[in-house]
Amino acid sequence: MRRCLNGPLLCSDMRSGYCATSLDHAGELATTLMTLDPLLKPYGPVLVRRLDQVTLAMKRLTRQGSLREAAGTHLVCGPRYGDGLWCIGEWAPNATAIYLIGTFSDWEERPEFALRRREGSDLWELSLSDTKMPHGTLYRFRIHWEGGSGDRIPSHADRVVQDPHTLLFNAQAWRQEPYAWRHGTLSAKGSVPLIYEAHVGMASEEEGVADFDHFTDHVLPRIQRAGYNTVQLMGILEHPYYGSYGYHVTSYFAVSSRFGTPEAFKRLVDTAHGLGLRVIIDMVHSHAAGNEVEGLSCQDGTCHLYFHDGARGHHEGWDSCCFDYGKEGVVRFLLSNCRYWLETYRVDGFRFDGVTSMLYHHRGMNRSFTSYDDYFGDEVDEEALVYLSLVNRLIHEIQPSAITIAEDVSGMPGLALPRELGGTGFDYRFAMGLPDLWTQLVKEVPDESWDLDHIWYELTNRREKEPTLSYAESHDQALVGDQTLFFRMAGMAMYDGMGRDHSDPHIDRAMALHKMIRLLTFATAGAGYLNFMGNEFGHPEWIDFPRQGNRWSGHYARRQWSLVDNPELKYPLLAAFDRNMTALAEEGELFASSHVRLLGISRIKKWLAFERGAMVFIFNFHPTRSRVNHPVPVSPGDYNLLLNTDASEFGGQCRIEANQCFFSFPDAKAGHHIYTYLPARTAMVLGKNRLKGQRPKAKG
Repeated sequence: MRRCLNGPLLCSDMRSGYCATSLDHAGELATTLMTLDPLLKPYGPVLVRRLDQVTLAMKRLTRQGSLREAAGTHLVCGPRYGDGLWCIGEWAPNATAIYLIGTFSDWEERPEFALRRREGSDLWELSLSDTKMPHGTLYRFRIHWEGGSGDRIPSHADRVVQDPHTLLFNAQAWRQEPYAWRHGTLSAKGSVPLIYEAHVGMASEEEGVADFDHFTDHVLPRIQRAGYNTVQLMGILEHPYYGSYGYHVTSYFAVSSRFGTPEAFKRLVDTAHGLGLRVIIDMVHSHAAGNEVEGLSCQDGTCHLYFHDGARGHHEGWDSCCFDYGKEGVVRFLLSNCRYWLETYRVDGFRFDGVTSMLYHHRGMNRSFTSYDDYFGDEVDEEALVYLSLVNRLIHEIQPSAITIAEDVSGMPGLALPRELGGTGFDYRFAMGLPDLWTQLVKEVPDESWDLDHIWYELTNRREKEPTLSYAESHDQALVGDQTLFFRMAGMAMYDGMGRDHSDPHIDRAMALHKMIRLLTFATAGAGYLNFMGNEFGHPEWIDFPRQGNRWSGHYARRQWSLVDNPELKYPLLAAFDRNMTALAEEGELFASSHVRLLGISRIKKWLAFERGAMVFIFNFHPTRSRVNHPVPVSPGDYNLLLNTDASEFGGQCRIEANQCFFSFPDAKAGHHIYTYLPARTAMVLGKNRLKGQRPKAKG
């Protein structure tokens, strides 16, 4: 790590003096992007400049090797163990002296544990025998700078633990034994991501913090049986405050020790692969915790080593520090972080958190993105765009089957397009407005007043060429102060009205709308779907992690699996519907085509129908009015009933006859129609040209 790593990734002459070859290539990519989206044409020069900046940054990073080699700070900084020797390094340009302190030195500075600055470099290094720092030893750095000093956990520590008595965090010497991987990395090609968002710590029914072993043995099989193929894990990177969900990261190369050891996490990933499940983790490169001892803040005595100096380096909304993506050392650190998790733990990709905050100087706080001008003004952080392009290129270079997902609410054009088409390179982006839509409707609008035209617009309003993942609710919608959708609709009746043989109008409404909302969101999704752990069966209440405000209770930081395991309750019926719904993705080939064709809609009558591939989806949202012999325009052909929300096995009222066949009839004025019975608050899925009674088989 050379001294220049503390400087800009794009120096001043590279920002203004573009070479002709680079410009030609950037121009070609910009033209491709503008062909896909003609509304981008007025911004052609900006697109060319941004694409050229990526090319120039790539050249600078790879001037002495490949991009993968540039992402190797974890191979230089510590800790690294081999042949009985520990090698530890630290990038600290402003440091004047660094000592390794720990239980082996009685936490005092000793000359034999002083790091030496590599000549002509900002890298400090120390090698010592494992007899002096045995496995399990606790340690820190004590870093000196002009005018001060302080204890710091190494920036690349791969194991960090908290003392249960003092609550202090320390790095821990951890000699990872070679793990015997039993299963290879899964290929994502041709596989629609059906994502099960999960949190390891709250995955148990007990009120304590669950661990990796519990998740591996008890939760992964549930996820597989539920029909999902991808596990998205929150809070894997080390974070001091449990209630932050893992979004205030301090140690980017350490598995959160509250969940177990590095070996236990490897077993989780390996077991998931054996079950046919991909594992992606939340990657929080949008900001970092402001902790100084445990985190990266003021690591070498300056607040601008990893982060912007001054106000730009502080995220007011999140009370955290903002990375400086224009600095080469920071970019190498973040790139190395992704390489480390791909190679060490064989994860299958990343959900990049807070991308909107990265993309704009205003962090996207209290902003509405209503014009293309919002994507090309001075408020855009183009250095962050360059970094995101580089990290996507690196991830797919290391693991071509890996998937990357952008959590962006702004709709930045090209974010989920490959670089060959002028895009940033994410594989998917989230349709983040949908859960807010459903939450607002359920909270504020009686369902007899729902505007189906508006709902349809929001469900299908996306960039067609950019793969989009939809969801009705994630963990965000169930945080303390809010509720899960099902609980909000059911209200207090949920506590005594969920018996399988019990009838309650509030529960009937909640169950009907819960299935319809999820089916409509799933069936209109662009490229995949996400569900939060437990919401598939209507998990009650909300999520609240132990904190002073709730007297450190873990009552709401758990999952009540006994509800879905109890055949005397209605929760298993909702879970059964979800399994049959997700089966449409594979058996019914729902996502074979991204095109969704609206067949009919009525804001007044509260019904809508649409066609996707060989399936027709029909919804009647009216709370009281059923429709007999209701005409639905369709493509000519015969149709069979594949799935209906009113089936008894899904907790419905069994008003729709199972295994029906529908035959289209020509209409002289309006093409072909089928005629259906649409009970109030029901939905049905029809398959074209299937044998009578044939339906996709649910897994599990």
